[in-house]
Amino acid sequence: MPDKRMRPFIVPIFIPHAGCPYKCVYCDQRSITSQSMPSITREQIEKILNQAIRSRYFHKRAVREVAFYGGTFTGLSVEVMKEVLEGVSPFMERGFFQGIRVSTRPDALDEARLGMMKDYGVDTVELGAQSMEDRVLILSKRGHTVATTTEAIKVLRSHGFRVGMQLMPGLPGDSKETFRLTINRVLALRPDMVRLYPALVLRNTALARWYGQGIYQPLSLEEAVEICAESCMRLEAEGIPVIRIGLMASPSLLKKGQIMAGPWHPAFGFLVRSRMHLRRLKPVLPRPGSSGGIEIKVPQGDIPSIRGYENQGIGWIKRETGAKVIKIVADDSLPRGEFRVRTI
Repeated sequence: MPDKRMRPFIVPIFIPHAGCPYKCVYCDQRSITSQSMPSITREQIEKILNQAIRSRYFHKRAVREVAFYGGTFTGLSVEVMKEVLEGVSPFMERGFFQGIRVSTRPDALDEARLGMMKDYGVDTVELGAQSMEDRVLILSKRGHTVATTTEAIKVLRSHGFRVGMQLMPGLPGDSKETFRLTINRVLALRPDMVRLYPALVLRNTALARWYGQGIYQPLSLEEAVEICAESCMRLEAEGIPVIRIGLMASPSLLKKGQIMAGPWHPAFGFLVRSRMHLRRLKPVLPRPGSSGGIEIKVPQGDIPSIRGYENQGIGWIKRETGAKVIKIVADDSLPRGEFRVRTI
């Protein structure tokens, strides 16, 4: 099992819409982040970071990072970028944080800003690619192309940044097959990390209007879980970690009526990870009707993933085999992700 101390302690600072020249069809970042003001000051940043270093978890992690999310960081003015980064700089110099990550658009990079970011200790840039299919990008009003994303990754790597990609299955024009093509292209680019955020229909967006008019149909929860499970398995099999699956809840996002439709679930990431375990388990399960009961041995830490959310995994196994899961036995002699199945 990976050492928890090696997972970065990330302090997120949201700058919704800041620096962004477009409003994509799905976008309502003020609701996603629970923040209504697009600007943030150095004083606010210092307050957030001082609170973070007093957290009881802060010193338990060997790696600690500050992350600017939500806007187009490199779309900010040079003056604002400098003020924001100078808010973090004293904490970096005193060793409280080891790195800074920012989120931006593939078409918002320039040499001056990249150089400044390097000087202030930014080491990771996450690109809001969303899709690697031009038709999907056009329908979603992203304002950039697949070629733009490909070139942006080359530019960032040439400056020594680690590169992340944020992907959004279920956008207009997307499908299970189309998103497979997106993953093919992502695998070829080999980013350092990926996030998967299935598209949701949020109030006051173009998607909300299209959904109301019957023009757009979001993914069902089952479809989104399947697509993300398959994508995650393919990416991680090639050594590309998926560091987030599904939007993080915020108070305003959870207000009644804010999410109008789409594959929202408070434990979406767990649903996907559980489905991945079950997909790996399926080839060694007994054929339907060949057994009345089975015993499954797994490492202790994998038992929740096999059981699934509210024991949905147990129900899935019974539907697949017709057999009852008699026992799930903890066996830590097995490596994480491995299991043994015995018919009873």
